[in-house]
Amino acid sequence: MASPQSKLTAAILIISETASKDPSTDKCIPALSQVFSDLGSSNWHISTTSIIPDSISAIQLAILKACDEGVNLIITSGGTGFAVKDVTPEAVGPLIEKQAPGLVHGMLASSLQVTPFAVMSRPVAGVRGSTLIITLPGSPKGAKENLEAVFKLLSHACLQASGGDSRQMHQGGVKKLEKEAGVGGGETTGGEKASGHKQAHHHGHGCGRDHGHGGHHGPKAHTAPEDRPQQSNDPSQGPSRRHRHSPYPMLSVADALQQIDAHTPSPTIVTLPVNETLVGHVLAEDITAPESVPAFRASIVDGYAVIAGADAPSTKGTFPVAMISHAQAGEHQELQKGQIARITTGAPLPPGATSVVMVEDTLLVSKTDDGTEEKEVEILTGDIQVGENVREVGSDVQAGDVIMRKGEGISAVGGEFGLLASVGVKQVSVYKKPVVGVLSTGDEIVNHDREGELRRGEVRDTNRPTLLTAIRGSDFEAVDLGIVSDKPGALEQTLRDATRKVDVIITSGGVSMGELDLLKPTLERSLGGHIHFGRVAMKPGKPTTFATIPTKSSLDGSRISTVVFSLPGNPASCVVTYHLFVLPALHKLAGVEPRGCARVKVLLDGDVKLDKQRDEFHRAIVKAGGDGVMHAVSTGGQRSSRIGSFKGANALLCLPAGEGVIKKGEMVEALLMGKLVGDV
Repeated sequence: MASPQSKLTAAILIISETASKDPSTDKCIPALSQVFSDLGSSNWHISTTSIIPDSISAIQLAILKACDEGVNLIITSGGTGFAVKDVTPEAVGPLIEKQAPGLVHGMLASSLQVTPFAVMSRPVAGVRGSTLIITLPGSPKGAKENLEAVFKLLSHACLQASGGDSRQMHQGGVKKLEKEAGVGGGETTGGEKASGHKQAHHHGHGCGRDHGHGGHHGPKAHTAPEDRPQQSNDPSQGPSRRHRHSPYPMLSVADALQQIDAHTPSPTIVTLPVNETLVGHVLAEDITAPESVPAFRASIVDGYAVIAGADAPSTKGTFPVAMISHAQAGEHQELQKGQIARITTGAPLPPGATSVVMVEDTLLVSKTDDGTEEKEVEILTGDIQVGENVREVGSDVQAGDVIMRKGEGISAVGGEFGLLASVGVKQVSVYKKPVVGVLSTGDEIVNHDREGELRRGEVRDTNRPTLLTAIRGSDFEAVDLGIVSDKPGALEQTLRDATRKVDVIITSGGVSMGELDLLKPTLERSLGGHIHFGRVAMKPGKPTTFATIPTKSSLDGSRISTVVFSLPGNPASCVVTYHLFVLPALHKLAGVEPRGCARVKVLLDGDVKLDKQRDEFHRAIVKAGGDGVMHAVSTGGQRSSRIGSFKGANALLCLPAGEGVIKKGEMVEALLMGKLVGDV
């Protein structure tokens, strides 16, 4: 902890792609250093300066390093505007544990005195651990003006953040604080009048207590949960500082699905050879045939190739068998008038032949001297037409024809693969199928197949093997990431490693309100991720979380997002939320349409009770009825921890929140997770 007598330390970080490549172009470090020299040389020491490219991961690494080194103040300059590369607020925001909106207001208010364009800046400020972090604009003039606007208050803020005695600091009241900081009441530190500031300052101090209550007696609560200040979700703060209620708004299922669609990346296009690896992929472009099928005139029957037509002799009569044409590669001599050639189905017609006579319309007249071959054959009909029993060149597919359209899939049935192979397509552009990693969290979780009895408190891992099976059953590659301990460092490292190997991460457990539920704070604080929703108004699956982590593409190094689904630990909740939320995202990444489980109407074969508060996804068995209608039977008790409710289930009944029951014989919507079973 810094004392009032010792100098406070500061780090200046310049965020600039250009300056990171050529430091001589930077003008901000000298400008900001001058502010420290002019206004606080006796109180401050600049311990480090550095220039960082516009990269979320690079910015976060530099800030975390400075925090670990124990600097009191981190000043960043650059990347706070609206340009595509401006990502400083997105990098810094998730790292902040205590927001400082007053500092942001002070900087903006001062800048607005200079230019209306100050509203185009997106500064953030706050505390991480014992370090104060402030982001400034990228222009030397703007950065200097913003820092000057709040500079004289920073010593006091940093002393508090580093653990100073707030009660002692505030003895003497606001006037004493203003005098020590060198600012006057009703003025910003830059000297400009700020109307109403004095009154706001007076009401906002709260004598340095965590919640600003300043002397409550006894544990009686006087606030509603929605009115209480948020606690920290920093795992290092311990259970006494954890959230008392979720900071994430409760989304409807429809809104959650919309968030997933909006923030799941578009599919990536890759080129694959035409082989078995194509199965399950979706075409990213139309396919035209490079060759005609058949590529030669071929017989469609076993028989004899003949010359028919007005200029040819009648096909009726006895003819010498001049040659044999099998369905194999090779050259053939030209067939002459008065000759015939024995031919098999699929074999090419000899040059000069016009038609084929079925073997059923012929008789053997004589054999060769050795008795092994036909010498003469009688044709019993003279009605053979030109082209009869002949498959013409390109009659199946013409070269240049579009044989498959963008968006069509390559199924395991084989028809699409066979079509591509038949016309000589060697490679195709398809949407890359996402690779999905699955991990479970919790020190109490053990592998399901571990030998021996469970110790007290241990739980066999059912979610991970169940999810791995479901993913592979959905025709995607699944990677087993194992079980991760309930320790922040272990979880962070596992997730970082996973982003290098997979496109989608699915975790189960650790998303509720317990002190060891670390998924959400780890995603936000340690990995710079963005949580798009953390609660859904549904049953089961309320704590379901969807987030994205900024990463680099393994294909070309471009910036992409790794999608993260943190599913509830209860087994039934985990499976329901996979089919409802994860599967549509996997389909989007793979270019599959329509996305998610098929929606169908089913007839209830029994009463189903509704939940008063939340939409419910009720496990059921759907069967095809002899009446042409799909019938649904509940699997029984629907407790979220009851994995047995999924035994035999192939559908989820979509039940709206409400009073009472939906009666037997009524129709409801259902999501089909698997194949229909036999008739009812």
